[in-house]
Amino acid sequence: MNRKRKRRLGMKKGIYLLPNLLTTANLFCGFFAITRAFVGQFELACWFVILATFFDFLDGRVARMTNSQSEFGVEYDSLSDLTTFCLAPAAIAFSFGLKDFGKLGIAAAFVYFACGALRLARFNVQQGSVEKFDFQGLPSPAAGGTLVSYVIFSLELFGPSEEPYPFVLLALTPLLGLLMVSNIRYKSFKKHNRTSFLFLVFIVSTIGLLAMYPQVMFFVFGIGYISVGLGMWIWQSPQKIRNIKDLWIRIYNERREVLVYEDDDDEDESQSTALNVIDQVDELAQKRSSKGSES
Repeated sequence: MNRKRKRRLGMKKGIYLLPNLLTTANLFCGFFAITRAFVGQFELACWFVILATFFDFLDGRVARMTNSQSEFGVEYDSLSDLTTFCLAPAAIAFSFGLKDFGKLGIAAAFVYFACGALRLARFNVQQGSVEKFDFQGLPSPAAGGTLVSYVIFSLELFGPSEEPYPFVLLALTPLLGLLMVSNIRYKSFKKHNRTSFLFLVFIVSTIGLLAMYPQVMFFVFGIGYISVGLGMWIWQSPQKIRNIKDLWIRIYNERREVLVYEDDDDEDESQSTALNVIDQVDELAQKRSSKGSES
């Protein structure tokens, strides 16, 4: 009885209204986006996923500011993110263009969804240590926002007619999924309370550009965020690049040695063949000379 009572008290103590309301708003956006994707309202569905990224940012920020963090909130937030930033973008991408590829389109959408689930599970395990300040792998809100912003970008450029470059979506969807489960580190803005004046100017400028042309700029900023993480990973990993270079050089040298060895064998065989021919000619000449002397 005492254990059950403690669990009930712990559950009551661990549930806070305001951050969980924001998480519920995030979950509703994902659910509503899925329903709109099924009826072909792709742009509206995509905008609700992007709206959910703001709720996802606010729930964690409010929980930290009000000191109302809890294990329940962490698990609830992960389930909401799985729905909104993994399942909803995969459903939108499949309904928008991947369905034309049949089983290949299903596989691309599933790879994205499964990688998102793996990324969130890893985040729950590592958030107190590895991912305390930066993200290991592309965060699911950034991946989902980039995927749906591409759909908005495509609709803005080409209209609701058939997309002229369907293979871009086919390649982008699993690529974003693989980036989520990669070891590439991405900057987190949730843990930084104090920022420089230049960073504040950058944020204001970013908001201005997004407000000016959101149909294009959301996708541009999404690709920019991904590119910065990839660039920093390449810049901070010169040893990996050198190892790859050394591997190619070693493979080239080994292949060259094999070719040289084969050429040497061919030369030795040709020389031995020539010597055999010369010996046979000498034997014939000796036989003829011996027959002439006998006669």
